[in-house]
Amino acid sequence: MIQFDNSYARLPEGFFARVTPTPVAEPHLLALNAPLATRLGLDADWLQSPEGVAMLSGNGLPEGADPIAQAYAGHQFGGFVPQLGDGRAVLLGEVIAPDRARFDIQLKGSGPTPFSRRGDGRAWMGPVLREYLVSEFMHAMGVPTTRALAAVSTGETVWRENRLPGAVLTRVAASHIRVGTFQYFAVRGNEQALRELTDYVIQRHYPAANGPLSLLDHVVARQAETIAQWMALGFIHGVMNTDNMAISGETIDYGPCAFMDGYHPNKVFSSIDVKGRYAWAQQPQIAVWNLAQFATCLIPLMGEHNAAVEAATKSVHHFAPLYQAAWLRRFGEKLGLAGSDRILPMSEALLTLMAQQDADFTRVFAGLSDGSARDEFRDPAAFDSWATDWRALNPDPELLAHANPVRIPRNHRIEEIIASAVAGDLAPFNRLFAAVTHPREALAEWDDLAQPPKPDEVVRQTFCGT
Repeated sequence: MIQFDNSYARLPEGFFARVTPTPVAEPHLLALNAPLATRLGLDADWLQSPEGVAMLSGNGLPEGADPIAQAYAGHQFGGFVPQLGDGRAVLLGEVIAPDRARFDIQLKGSGPTPFSRRGDGRAWMGPVLREYLVSEFMHAMGVPTTRALAAVSTGETVWRENRLPGAVLTRVAASHIRVGTFQYFAVRGNEQALRELTDYVIQRHYPAANGPLSLLDHVVARQAETIAQWMALGFIHGVMNTDNMAISGETIDYGPCAFMDGYHPNKVFSSIDVKGRYAWAQQPQIAVWNLAQFATCLIPLMGEHNAAVEAATKSVHHFAPLYQAAWLRRFGEKLGLAGSDRILPMSEALLTLMAQQDADFTRVFAGLSDGSARDEFRDPAAFDSWATDWRALNPDPELLAHANPVRIPRNHRIEEIIASAVAGDLAPFNRLFAAVTHPREALAEWDDLAQPPKPDEVVRQTFCGT
């Protein structure tokens, strides 16, 4: 059983719509994250029981659940939409973990809500398994992220461009409050709701904050750290809309996300990002843009307007030095050069070489430990020149091993496991999941999963699940 404590559902009705998940035909457990269940203080055995699977699929509500769909707005590729909201997700409630941390338990793909905008409210198996794998890899690498507790097939068909098997993801988050949540009330001029939301976020996430400006400072700092971690892994979110930026600083909404194979700063995978707005190198600038929208929402709560604008602008501008410091720390670790004054020129020189020669992002950095990095370059001599200077700085092998994963959830491998799962074979999914949740362990049995794609395996586009 689950003991819920539903603080968000106790906020005023305008913050959400009360909605019950739509039952599915034939729920079947695809994956259960037992370590996460333990972290939450939940009984993994119960979650695998018929009653537990019924809850994870939306077919049964446990006692104490208070299901809601949250309201929010958002800038989508720069264009503002005043009402979005949870169109295919239901927040069952919140649990208090043994260490007293609070977490949302949300079903994603659980049927239509008042915010569905003519959508079916469902998810198909591919995006569910993708988010399950990628979010748990990010957690394994220490990146703030929502997590996956379970994936359940529904026994129903979801129609996108063709027939696809349906599934439901149970997502766990520190909360699902977004920049777009604040925008929802700001665009309506509802200062009372903005104050209540601000107070709630401070109490839940940033108890050291002493008001809206202080909250902004905390969120800016948290996002600077998170984005730097994305960059250090070659991660491309793919859809950094303001409704996809969590106030908690967690990575949220793994839609058309991807990790780079061959490195290029302007790499884009998302099929809907036709102008490269959310390319790898653009992510820090987009974070600043999103934070500016958040700051705009808080300005009415910060006293005299001109002074509030000046203070908020100064706070958002703090992102740049905070991010630069976080980036230098992360890439310093990747080069084994923590604290060195040579981190920036050495990193920039290596990345330039990698871009020129389409060298594999993950394998170059992982290969610094064992000398195999030069094999990733078409012209190894160019790398050798850089490496001579790098070795002279006495890189720390322990830092290298910790900062650089041996393997990532590569796009072509994800596509392979999705195809197998759709055909009824979950063994490839389970193997890849085990490998990417132990990303630093160089085991021979997983060597193939660390290989870059062959030319005919390259995935050039990724897609949203809607």
